[in-house]
Parts: sequence; C-alpha cells; structure tokens
Amino acid sequence: MKLIKETRLSINDLILPLFIDETLEGNNKKPINSMPGQYRFSIEGVVKEVLDARSTGIKSVLLFGIPARKDLIGSEAFNKEGIIQRAVRAIKKELEDIIIITDLCLCEYTSHGHCGLIENEQVANDPTLDILGKIAVSQAEAGADIVAPSGMMDGMVKVIRAQLDAEGFTDTAIMSYAAKYNSALYGPFREAADSGYQFGDRSSYQMDFSNAREALREVELDIREGADIVMVKPAMFYLDIISKVRARFDIPLAAYNVSGEYLMITAASETGYLNREGVIMEGLTAIKRAGADLIITYFAKEVATLLER
Repeated sequence: MKLIKETRLSINDLILPLFIDETLEGNNKKPINSMPGQYRFSIEGVVKEVLDARSTGIKSVLLFGIPARKDLIGSEAFNKEGIIQRAVRAIKKELEDIIIITDLCLCEYTSHGHCGLIENEQVANDPTLDILGKIAVSQAEAGADIVAPSGMMDGMVKVIRAQLDAEGFTDTAIMSYAAKYNSALYGPFREAADSGYQFGDRSSYQMDFSNAREALREVELDIREGADIVMVKPAMFYLDIISKVRARFDIPLAAYNVSGEYLMITAASETGYLNREGVIMEGLTAIKRAGADLIITYFAKEVATLLER
C-alpha cells in the first residue's frame, strides 16, 4: 500500500546523464552500442533532449563531453569554447530552470585516456590539480551550477573550491565523486564517453572494491575540503557503502547507477525473463532506501514516466 511505504522514490531525486559529441552537427544523435537506448548528442541535439527531459519533470542533468581533439593534458577540457562550455551556454539560453552538473575530469579529453597528467606512465596527482581548477572555472563561467570532479585525485576538492572562490564563483557547488571504486561495471561508459585508457589501469587512483572503511575516510576528506555533495559510485553493487556513508555523514549524498548496471538490466529484460519496469523501480528504490538523496541514472526519463502513474 502506498499509504505505508517507508521509502519513496521521487522525480526530484533523479539526475539524467547525457553525452555530447563535438563531431556531431545539427540536431543529430548517435546510438551508443554498449548502452542500448542511450545516445551521444550534438549541442543542438542535447538542448532538445534536455527540454524533453524537463517536460517529464526532470530538474537536473549531468553532462559529459567528447571533444573532437585530444592531447596529453586534456586542454579542450578548459577551453572556453570547448564542447561542454558551449553546451552549457546553449542549454541555459533555452532553459533556465534546470540544474546543470558538469563532469570535471580529464579522461575524455586526454590522448592517453587517464584522469590525470602522466609522468613515466603513472598518473601524477599534484600536477593534475591545477588543471582541474582551471576546468572548474571555465565550466562555472559557462553557467554550470555544480561541478563534479570524478578523477579521485587527492586534494582535488580543496584546489577546485579555492580556484572557484578566487574567480568569484562562490555559489558554484561541488559534487565530489568521493568514493569511486575501480569497478568492472564502467565498461559500457568507456565507449559512450570515448574514455578508454591506452595503458595500465585506474587502480592507483580509484578505490579497491574490497574496501569499505577507506570509503568513509575518502568522504570525510572531501567534506573537509569543501564538497557540497558527495557521491558513491557504482550504486547497486555498493549499497552497503551508501548506507555506511549516510549513517556517518549528514551531507547530501548522491549515488551513480552506472553503465554496467544499466546494461545488465536492459539485456536481462530483453530476454523476457525479467520485468524491466519492475526491476528498474526496485533497483532505484533500493539505492534510495540505502540512503542516497540523489540518483544519477540512465533510466531517469523512463522512471519519470513511471512515477506519474
């Protein structure tokens, strides 16, 4: 009975991730093979998609950019005329009552595909921090409401907060990927965002999936450095982490229902043995029940329609 439901999923909880491809022109979109039903959009196309999402009641989007040109330092990420910066301006021109969150990372923009600058085939944490600050400022200048550093660099929130404040963007919030695990569930995303790496892996800067107490330390550090929202990623495989973070910290908590989780549900439901709508709603409710305030999910538009019933 709805009357006695303890956990209620709301459209206000949902954040829709979107991919914007600089090589696409006009009102075009390109299917993402690894994520059936998801697309890369041109700037004009993403504006249309955001307008459509807003018509369903969705109030927040998370933007990922795929640049036409990559280099060793990911310079297109902080280009004032970069793909994300132009997309944010275009969306804000058409629609003011939408919260725009911008992914703040280098993996989509670097030729090597890692989330930081490289020295001797190793990610160099400290030299990366200034770059992240520059990206944050350029995204805030374009009109981003929230920047979302996702690279798991130590000290990134402190540097980003300082650079935003120094440039007058004191109201720009930071949603930190505070507990981001080195997960096998990101595979489909790498095609979606063209963010695969050329060598090594990300185990040196993303978390070991065996660790739980470490997540609490990482979250605490980001809160001390000035994070306004913290995130656990992935979500469905890490409900225990979401629950532990919620129990320990009184701060807005986001969880990312990642590409691999999306693909598993999509593929399984296509066999006919799982009820797609039922599994989606059960899964997202479990994330909310574990303690997440916000859920980033590729199912957002679909769920918005289901919640209207």
